[in-house]
Amino acid sequence: MRPPVTDLRLVPAALACWAASLVGVRLPPGTAVPTLAAAAAVAVVVVARPHRRPAAPVPRWWSAAPARARGHVVLILVVCAAAVVSAGSQRTVRDAGPIADLASAGATVRVVGTVASEPARLRSAVPWSARERYRVDLRVDQVVRRDRAEPVAAPVLVLAGPAWAGVRYGARVEALGTLERSGAGDRVVAVLVVRGPPRALSPPAALHRGVERFRRGLLAVSDGLPPDQRGLVPGAAIGDTSRIPADLDEAMRAVGLTHLTAVSGAHFTIVGAGVLVLAAMAGLPRAARAATLAVAMAGFVALVHPTPSVLRAAAMGAVGVSALVLGRPARAVPALAATVLTLLVLDPWLATSIGFTLSVVATAGIVLLTRPLAAGLSALVRADPASPGARVVAVPLAAQLACGPVVVVLAPALATYAVPANVLVAPAVAPATVLGVLAALAAPWWPAAGELLAHGAGWATWWVASVARLLAGLPAAQVPWPGPPWGPVLLAVSTAGVVLAVVRLGRGAVPP
Repeated sequence: MRPPVTDLRLVPAALACWAASLVGVRLPPGTAVPTLAAAAAVAVVVVARPHRRPAAPVPRWWSAAPARARGHVVLILVVCAAAVVSAGSQRTVRDAGPIADLASAGATVRVVGTVASEPARLRSAVPWSARERYRVDLRVDQVVRRDRAEPVAAPVLVLAGPAWAGVRYGARVEALGTLERSGAGDRVVAVLVVRGPPRALSPPAALHRGVERFRRGLLAVSDGLPPDQRGLVPGAAIGDTSRIPADLDEAMRAVGLTHLTAVSGAHFTIVGAGVLVLAAMAGLPRAARAATLAVAMAGFVALVHPTPSVLRAAAMGAVGVSALVLGRPARAVPALAATVLTLLVLDPWLATSIGFTLSVVATAGIVLLTRPLAAGLSALVRADPASPGARVVAVPLAAQLACGPVVVVLAPALATYAVPANVLVAPAVAPATVLGVLAALAAPWWPAAGELLAHGAGWATWWVASVARLLAGLPAAQVPWPGPPWGPVLLAVSTAGVVLAVVRLGRGAVPP
């Protein structure tokens, strides 16, 4: 049986929207309206040209172009204009107020705002430095300088010491610090380097306090676990990496396992798949299953906090669940492209996010490459191309091959054992995530059940930690590789060659 043709029609529009978003977050806000007008004018010309006799000669290639191709051109123009206009309008709102000017002057100010992220410990650039630094996102609504308060609405990145490690998500706080300029295209208006602890003005809202009960409950019921599991259980379940030992963190980075403790599309896919299985076992009709899934996804977003990266992960997870339900990569690709288009128009700063880039390329790699890689690997070892073993190896291989050129932009080194590490830990990922989430849900109401579930998740994370430490200790766990710009290009070309070679091996052995 001939495999279905993958629908790639939305891919050019998604890539163009990505490029337009990258430009849009760097353009002056005043360029949005002219861009929209220019795109609209070109679109009108493209649509109208075939329906009337041109006053001037038209290129033969254009007059012969089918209406469908012209429609693609119009779509690309429209999404690019939408991305630039969205970026420009959001930047106009974001930059209103004095914070950008104060940051340019390096002013010392007092700000009031709402904590918009959990405190994240920064890795020190100096290995022997014992000083801990944290980063916190703050939605600033008031800035005070020289006893004069001025209302604003600006996202600011706070860099602080250990006094900020316990700041509560959703709390309203006051902080004193020095403003510094953010980078071009950054989501935040400025960086605030604070000089002391925050002053709490009001606690989080009721919803945030309720979510906090579950998060703190998971930390409490996992307290009795050994250090590795004590850190990994909250990490695998809700993305809380605050208790992961530093040496384990380094080992996981060396073998490409840090994605397991970052809330990603895989988390939402696992949770969504579990909910669908339970709904099917309960005999719920299709509409009720969809409603149950939507409620579960919304609840999980609240549990891990609705930050931009989490909302992006939820969207990618929705694509993953769709691929599981449909079982057809031909449908998953347009779904992924449409998701990318929607996310970039709503949040153009995602175009500059390495996390978003990794999420998209990993999802695309899994959707597009898993099947042909499984067939090629099966042909190489003379096995059945439809065997589960081939797909178990092909999924992490596809993700690793797709993400490799992006990863070397961050760290110019290749994780030699990333694929075997991900293959080995694959059976433990779903139990660690599901049992950890269930432990968080049970902890506030039934601590004993929460502890039991946390210990179950602990067994799964013990295996993850063991694999990470074992493989990271082997020779050549990381191989140096050239950095940008030529390193990623060289790796991309090499990866394409490997993929083509493996796919050619499996040609004719692709399972139906």
